[in-house]
Amino acid sequence: MDKIIVENLRVVFPSRPAPVEALAGLSLRLREGEFACVVGPSGCGKTTLLRVLAGLEQPTSGVAAVRADDPARPLRGVVFQGAGIFPWLTVAQNVAYGLSLHGVARAEREQIAQHWIGEVGLERFANAYPAQLSGGMQQRVGLARAFAYDPEVLLMDEPFGALDAQTRLILQDLLLQQWERARKTVLFITHSIDEALTLGDRIFVMSARPGRILHEVAVPFARPRDLVALRTDTRFSALFGEIWSLLKAEVEADKLIGK
Repeated sequence: MDKIIVENLRVVFPSRPAPVEALAGLSLRLREGEFACVVGPSGCGKTTLLRVLAGLEQPTSGVAAVRADDPARPLRGVVFQGAGIFPWLTVAQNVAYGLSLHGVARAEREQIAQHWIGEVGLERFANAYPAQLSGGMQQRVGLARAFAYDPEVLLMDEPFGALDAQTRLILQDLLLQQWERARKTVLFITHSIDEALTLGDRIFVMSARPGRILHEVAVPFARPRDLVALRTDTRFSALFGEIWSLLKAEVEADKLIGK
């Protein structure tokens, strides 16, 4: 069954001298338990799409719906590019924060938080504050908080975009491991074709602004995935080239229109 349904979504932001149309007639559907990635040129409306699905922006017209199946669980969890953790809370308190908002008893949320802190390899830093952590460690806290919160759907907006290449690979692998266990429905926004091919079951390629879906790519790689072996697969480079050709054409057309 479809877990996320977007139909003819249009988002226009008031602005001077003229309104800005971020999304125009965008449609996509995600199945239950699917890991889908969205790639597109800068400014094409990827984050706007995610924010609408998260309930942080309102559509001008069209449908953007997330199907709820379990009233006892949070429906959406969001992970942004910055870890979004609170500097005045410890790692353990940050990971447990969503649980506290959801009314989970203190003893239970502390137990759940400790479990996920262990899953992301931060046991020694449970009582540390964000200022004492590297960027990669802070992003691990953000992932642990999202999984501890246990939403039905995980919306991720370039969570590894600001990290160095080595840390990004480590966290991609960590995310894949946790996804294999939980099989949550994930919508993952990224600028990186490489990252989309590494993580996703399907890739939606967006046009330049106003954003719409240009193309859909089914990722053929079996799971679980070996991040190193994956890059030696000839299909990986072929799909990379296919997606890049689409994006390059959009970027070049957008520059011409802007002149």
